Amino acid sequence: MATSDAPISIGQVALTVRDLDKTAAFYENIIGLGLIERSGENALLGVDGAVLIELRKDRMAKTHPREAGLFHTAFLVPAQKDLGAWLNHADNMGVRLDGTSHHGVSEALYLNDPEGNGIEIYRDLPRDTWKRNGDEILMTTRPLDLKALTKHAAPWNGAPQGTVIGHVHLRVGDVAEAAKFICTEIGMVQTFELPSAKWFGSGGYHHHLAVNQWQSQGAKTRSEGSTGVASIEVHAKPETLKSGRRVDPWGTEFIITASRSPVA
Repeated sequence: MATSDAPISIGQVALTVRDLDKTAAFYENIIGLGLIERSGENALLGVDGAVLIELRKDRMAKTHPREAGLFHTAFLVPAQKDLGAWLNHADNMGVRLDGTSHHGVSEALYLNDPEGNGIEIYRDLPRDTWKRNGDEILMTTRPLDLKALTKHAAPWNGAPQGTVIGHVHLRVGDVAEAAKFICTEIGMVQTFELPSAKWFGSGGYHHHLAVNQWQSQGAKTRSEGSTGVASIEVHAKPETLKSGRRVDPWGTEFIITASRSPVA
C-alpha cells in the first residue's frame, strides 16, 4: 500500500453515533468491513482483524453541521479492480454517491453514512505518476471515468485484504491554525493547499490528513455530546513521534500509537 512506508499514518477512526445498529450495518453491508466486536454501546469494524472504525453509541448526541469535525473518512483499497468492485456493489445496493473525482494522485468515490458522516472510497495511482515539487504534490479534481473503473472490476467479496484508512479530512475553524497543529504536534508536512483548505502527509504520501474551513470558518471548540468524529488514531514510528494524546483547537482527539508492521 502507498501508506505502508510512511513514518506517520492513520490507524482507526472513532465515531459517535445515535443509531448504532443502523450505522454498524451500513459499514458492514455497504462499505464491506467485517464486524470484529460488538456490545450494546460499541461496535468495532475492520479488515483482517484490524479495526478501522469504532462506533460509539450515544442516543442523546446532537448534530451541529456548522461546527468543526469530520469532513470524511477515506478508505484506501489496493487496486483499481477493487474500487470498481465496490462501485458495482454500491450500484447493486442502490447506494447514492455524492460525487466522484480523479485527483491526479487517486480515483475517488464519495458518499455519506446514515448519520451524515462523509466517506471516501479510493485507490491510489502509481506513485511515480504523481507530480511533485519538493514536499508539494499536485492534486486536481477532474471527472472520473466510471465505465473504465468498472471494466476490469474484481468480484465483490467485501472490503479486500489490505484496505486501510488512507486519510482523514476534517472541518476546522481556521486552516492556518490547523496547519500549525498538524505540523508541530502530529509531525506531518504540508503537501498541497487551496483557498481555505490544506493537505498534509508523511513519507512522501499525498496526504494522511486534510482540513478545510469551507463550511466551518470561525468555528470554536466542538459542543460536548456531538455526533461525528470522537478520535483519530495515528500510527507513528517511535523515533518520529512519541506516543500519547493530542487534542486540536476544536476538540478532536488524536491518539498516537506505535506503528503497525507495514502492509505487504
